[in-house]
Amino acid sequence: MIILKEFFESFLAGAADWCQGRRWQLRLPLLIGFAYILFRYWTKSGYSDILGWLNWGIHELGHMIFSFLGLFMKIAGGTIFQLFAPFYGMFNFWRQEDYFSIVLCFGWLSCNLFGVAAYIADARTMILPMAVPFYTGGNVIHDWNYLLTRMGLLRYDLTLAFFVRFLASISMLICLVFGAWLLVQMKVTKGKKLDVISS
Repeated sequence: MIILKEFFESFLAGAADWCQGRRWQLRLPLLIGFAYILFRYWTKSGYSDILGWLNWGIHELGHMIFSFLGLFMKIAGGTIFQLFAPFYGMFNFWRQEDYFSIVLCFGWLSCNLFGVAAYIADARTMILPMAVPFYTGGNVIHDWNYLLTRMGLLRYDLTLAFFVRFLASISMLICLVFGAWLLVQMKVTKGKKLDVISS
């Protein structure tokens, strides 16, 4: 617990130092956009965000990457790779000490999780339209109907979807709260260091 506290304090100190001289005005619209996305997910059933097509493409790529590990992993690989992408983004920006980009990756992860939750909730009804690249005919497999059926968990689809939506909300709140904190730090330390817009 002490190690975790020291890590968190060190992280905040590094983030506060990184904020010096950076322009909060350039980054505020991104946070507003993610706040809007969260609001729509909370208030509109069936909402799909602007990152949906990007996440879908990464999802489909995951199926191909995992295809050599057997059918179960091929099917699961779409969701695995879809969720891996924002985590890799966090790791990459952590190495670059780009704290605001880490925040944005939490928002991206949230969008992915909301999408996954909708897919899980559809496991029994299977009413969502399936978009499959390079479709050559035959039956289209609904990822989460297949996965939950194989694991004997299909009757828990809505419970699991609720839990994933909860995680999505937590991830977006981390994005918004920590992002807002970073913007405040940028505002109160303006002029102390030259901003690098690309970082």
